[in-house]
Amino acid sequence: MTDQYVPALRQRFLEDMRIKGLQPKTQTMYLRAMREFTRFLGHSPDTATPEELRAFQLDMKERGVGAPTFNNRLTVLSFFFATTCLRPEMKRHMRYQRAAKKIPVVLSAEEVTRILEAAPGPGLRYRAAFSVAYGGGLRASEVTHLKVGDIDSDRMLIRVEQGKGRKDRHVMLSPALLDLLRDYYREARPAGWFFPGRNRVDPISTRQFNRAFGVACDFAGLKKKVSPHTLRHSFATHLLEDGTDIRVIQVLLGHAKLETTTIYTKVATKTIRDVTSPLDLLVRRKSEAG
Repeated sequence: MTDQYVPALRQRFLEDMRIKGLQPKTQTMYLRAMREFTRFLGHSPDTATPEELRAFQLDMKERGVGAPTFNNRLTVLSFFFATTCLRPEMKRHMRYQRAAKKIPVVLSAEEVTRILEAAPGPGLRYRAAFSVAYGGGLRASEVTHLKVGDIDSDRMLIRVEQGKGRKDRHVMLSPALLDLLRDYYREARPAGWFFPGRNRVDPISTRQFNRAFGVACDFAGLKKKVSPHTLRHSFATHLLEDGTDIRVIQVLLGHAKLETTTIYTKVATKTIRDVTSPLDLLVRRKSEAG
C-alpha cells in the first residue's frame, strides 16, 4: 500500500496489525503483500471490487505463484478487508489453494552427530545452540532468543518464551544437554541472552545461526538439502521412532493441531522397517506347514 495513494489508510492498517499483536517481521510481510495488491489495482485498495479481487487471484495463478504464497496473500487481504476496511463480505470471493504437503528431510543420528562435531567457533556456542535445537526440538528463532533464566536445571526443563503463535511452552532438558550447556556457560559467561551476539546486548541473529549451520554441514560433508529446521524435524522423527506418543511430541513441538505433527509418521522409517510384511508372514506359514 503506497503512501502515494492512501497514507491515512496505511496508518490504520499498521495500527490494526499492532492491535492484533503481529510481529514486526509479519507486519513487513503484510505491507509487502498490500503493495503488490495496490500496484495491481492502480488505485486505493479499500475500494477494490469483487471482480478486481478475482482478477488479482487469476493474475497470481498465471504468474505461477505457489500455493503457500498465494494463500498468504489472501490471508493478508482477508485481514485488510475485514479489519481495516470493515468489508468482511470480500472474504467470500477468496479462493484458497490446496498446498502440496512435502515430507520433511530428516537426518540420521549419525548425521546429527557429525553436524554437532563440526559446529564452528567461537568455543562451544554453536555446538550448544545446535544441540538445543535438536535436543529440545526448538526453532532457530526460539534458540537464539533463549535467556539464561530459561534453562531450569532443577526441573530439567527449557522454557520457550513466545514461540510461534506467541505461546510459551516447556521442552525437555536432557542430562547430556545440560552438561554441554554448563560447559558453554562456564566458557562464555552469558548474562541475559543465553547466546549473545558480539555486542552482548542482542542475541545472535537467526541469520548468524543459519550461516553457522551451513558451515557445519559443509564441514560434516552433508549432501542433503537441510536447514536448522531439519534438526527440529529430526528431533520429532527420532522420538516417534523410539516409541514416544505422538501427542507428547505435539506438546513438545508446540503444535496447535495434532494434524501438523502427524507428518512425521510419514518419515519415521524405523517404524516402517519394524513392521512385518504380509509376504514374509505368508512365506513363514508356508515354511512351517511344509
